[in-house]
Amino acid sequence: MTEEQLPEAVPPQAREVFGDALPVAERFVHLLATAGVERGLIGPREAGRLWERHLINCAVLSEAVSQNATVVDIGSGAGLPGLVLAIVRPDLKITLLEPLLRRTTFLIEAVEDLGLKNVEVVRGRAEEVAKHFEVDVVTARAVAPLDRLATWGKPLLRVGGELLALKGERAALELEEAAPVLRKLGVRTAELLMVGQGKVDPPTTLVRLVAERAPERTGKKKRKG
Repeated sequence: MTEEQLPEAVPPQAREVFGDALPVAERFVHLLATAGVERGLIGPREAGRLWERHLINCAVLSEAVSQNATVVDIGSGAGLPGLVLAIVRPDLKITLLEPLLRRTTFLIEAVEDLGLKNVEVVRGRAEEVAKHFEVDVVTARAVAPLDRLATWGKPLLRVGGELLALKGERAALELEEAAPVLRKLGVRTAELLMVGQGKVDPPTTLVRLVAERAPERTGKKKRKG
């Protein structure tokens, strides 16, 4: 491991955000910087900025998640944000949903290594497993544009459930562009939230969608009278 690949020192904000779970978070940082890089889940240059760019950025998502919620994290990849959320919020029941074998293998090993009891790993795509889930919250980070993400995530939610998508500077534009799709999907609320004020710079931008009804069905055959 080169000098630029070494994990950065634990910043003060991490101690504030993770609290008693900080040792587990430190262990996860080590896993990402070693096995995560070796298996191509994290770029080598990311190893030196894992805390602020990835872990704290994901952990502050917990500010928007209610107590004891059930969560499905779509396209978990290296466990961002789902595994980080599981570390900082042991009250949550989290499913890490990931279609690629090498990533699910890493996630299963990480969950075992970190001793997390509130996580299960499922290999698959959201559209393939939707009938098996009816959860409070769907999360995602860097998975797809908002219209596609909402199409995949909405069927996993109970009525009144929320999709929380970590987005960057294009969040407002994505929300505007996805508006027609969101209406068809039965999204009741679509808004931007900023979380992690004073803990991560810049604060993490979330798109929050609240589900109200079942998606509109297209191409439904009429019954003959």
